[in-house]
Amino acid sequence: MFNTTAIQKMRVGITVLTVTCLIAICGYVVAGWSYVDALYMVVITIFGVGYGEVHPVDSPVLKLFTATLIVTGCSSAIYVLGAFIQMITEGEVQRVIGAHRMSLGIKETTGHVIVCGYGRVGQNLVKELRHLGVDFVIIDRDLQRLDEAEREGHLVICGDASCEETLTTAGIERACAFAAVLPSDAENVFATLTARELNETVEIVARCETESTERKLYRSGATRVVLPTMIGASRIAHLITCPTIESIVDDSRSLYRLHQDLKIFGLDLIEIPIDGNSPFLKLSVREIESSGDGGNVIVAIRCADGEIVRNPSADRQILSGDHLIVLSHREDLAKLHDVATV
Repeated sequence: MFNTTAIQKMRVGITVLTVTCLIAICGYVVAGWSYVDALYMVVITIFGVGYGEVHPVDSPVLKLFTATLIVTGCSSAIYVLGAFIQMITEGEVQRVIGAHRMSLGIKETTGHVIVCGYGRVGQNLVKELRHLGVDFVIIDRDLQRLDEAEREGHLVICGDASCEETLTTAGIERACAFAAVLPSDAENVFATLTARELNETVEIVARCETESTERKLYRSGATRVVLPTMIGASRIAHLITCPTIESIVDDSRSLYRLHQDLKIFGLDLIEIPIDGNSPFLKLSVREIESSGDGGNVIVAIRCADGEIVRNPSADRQILSGDHLIVLSHREDLAKLHDVATV
C-alpha cells in the first residue's frame, strides 16, 4: 500500500508545476514569442538543460519573469520528484515489513485452521471462524482478495494450496484443521492430497460439487466432504415439507446449523402433524418414543393453539391438532413418517 500523504504531495506538486508552466508559456507569448518557442524555453529552463535562450532575454521584466520561472518551476519539479521517491520507498518498505510481520505471525500460530480459497465460500467460512475465535491462515492466488483479507487483519499467504512449500509456510504440521474450499473440484482434490501427506492427523474438510468428486476426496484423505448444492437442496426440502419447524427456533440460521450438525451423527428432525385418524392420537410421549426402540425422541410439541411445549413429560398425551417435533436416526425417518400418516 502506498503512503496517501506522499500521493497527496505529488498531486499538489504536479498542480503547481502545471500552473507554473501554463503561466510561463503565456508570459513568453505576450512578450512576442511563438507558442513552440515559449514551450521550448519553459522546458529547458525548468529541467535545467541549459541549451541557451531561444530569444534574447534583455528586458528587466523578462529577466525577472524568467528568474521567477526557474525558482518556482524547479522547486515544484523537485517537490514532485521527492514525493514520488517517498511513495515508492515507503510503499516498498511497508510491503517488506508487512510481509515479515505476516511471516512471524504465521510461525507463531498453532492449532489453527488453514483456509484454502478466499472466494464466496471461503469468506463466509472466515467470518464464522473469526466469530468463534478460531485462529486461521488464508491461502489464495488472487492478490486482490488477499489484499482485502490483509486489510481486515487476517494472516494470508499468496500461493498454490496444492504446493508443499505453501502449506509448510502456512504451518500445516501445526494446524488442527484444513479447509479446501477452492472453486475447482480438481484443485480441492490436489490440495487435500498434499495436506494429508504433510500431516496425517489434521482434520480435512473439503468442498466439492459432484458426488464422484466426493469419493475422490475421501480417498485423497478428506475427513469430511461438503456438497453445497446438496445442502441447499436439503434446506429447501425442509422449508417445503416442514415449514413450521422454523417457528420453534427464532433464528433460522441456528436451526440450519442444527440440521447440519445432526446429520454428522446420522440424525435429523421431522415434524409429524396429528389429526383425528393418526395412530399416535391419545398415545403418551413415552409410548411413541418406546415404539422406536428408544431411537425416537419427541423434543417438542406444537399445540393446536400455537403453544410450544419443549421437552414434554413422558406422560403427556398426544391430542388432535398437535404437531410432534421428533429427533430420530435418518434411516428411521421415512419409516416413522409412514407409520404416522397411515
